[in-house]
Amino acid sequence: MFASALAVALAAQQIVVPLGRPPRQIERLPAPIETAGPAWARTCADSTDWNQPAPAVRIHGNTYLVGTCGISAILITGKDGHILIDAGTEQGAEIVAANIRRLGFKLTDVRYLLFSHEHFDHVGGMARLQQLTGATLVSSEPARRVLETGANHPDDPQAGMHKPFRAATVGRTIRDGGEIRLGNLLLTAMTTPGHTPGALSWRWESCDGGVCRTMVYADSLTPISREGYRFSDHPALVTGFRASIAKIAASRCEILLTPHPSASAMKERMTGQQPLFDPEGCKSYAAARAKQLDERLAKEAAGDAK
Repeated sequence: MFASALAVALAAQQIVVPLGRPPRQIERLPAPIETAGPAWARTCADSTDWNQPAPAVRIHGNTYLVGTCGISAILITGKDGHILIDAGTEQGAEIVAANIRRLGFKLTDVRYLLFSHEHFDHVGGMARLQQLTGATLVSSEPARRVLETGANHPDDPQAGMHKPFRAATVGRTIRDGGEIRLGNLLLTAMTTPGHTPGALSWRWESCDGGVCRTMVYADSLTPISREGYRFSDHPALVTGFRASIAKIAASRCEILLTPHPSASAMKERMTGQQPLFDPEGCKSYAAARAKQLDERLAKEAAGDAK
């Protein structure tokens, strides 16, 4: 049922070859969303388990979801090498690596490792993937020390909540608007602090034949903290948080991806129950994050925030 609904939606975009001309050979890319999306949904159902294996899915063009049921990892493939965003936990990194291999790509062709934010569920496996790929790890400046020590930044609202993770080696830092170029690939960094001090979001173009989409991997941007932490006691952080949300809302965005698949309804969007292509997706996501922040601040003002 899921696959048929998605097939109908895509049928209108099919290209008809005029009679009398031999059909052009079209490269068949692995894990098409029409079949791999429903397979992902059957495997994961409503699970948000960080370490539950999930099949890889080609979201659009050269962009693949290669993470677990609960944690995204995004592979962007190119002629001169590939880029991977997020690694999952140390256990999850093995699942990410296995998915990349199953797609037919070489781990050693991954040239850059990027991330969304510096918590162990997203970067705990970065050292392992760096070992497997030999790739350059790119970091924001605030997250650099976290990645190279495995310990939370002291200004992180969740500092002290998570166990240390295996340290990796940062090869390059990037600022807001900075670019990662690799052959025919170009990704633009958006600094989006709030959930963590060093959080990053990413934007790129992904083309499938003549259909190009602006992809955005937007950070979590949720006001989650350790017990006793009050966002209202950190006005500069709240100001930065709001600026990050506004940045996502203002970004060009046609296909939204998030560090936790459930945060952007990926199961529903990969099975045709909700639209995958949605020019308003980032605006809606940002509005939901702004509402969460407002509600958290209101609770703090009422004296019952946890």
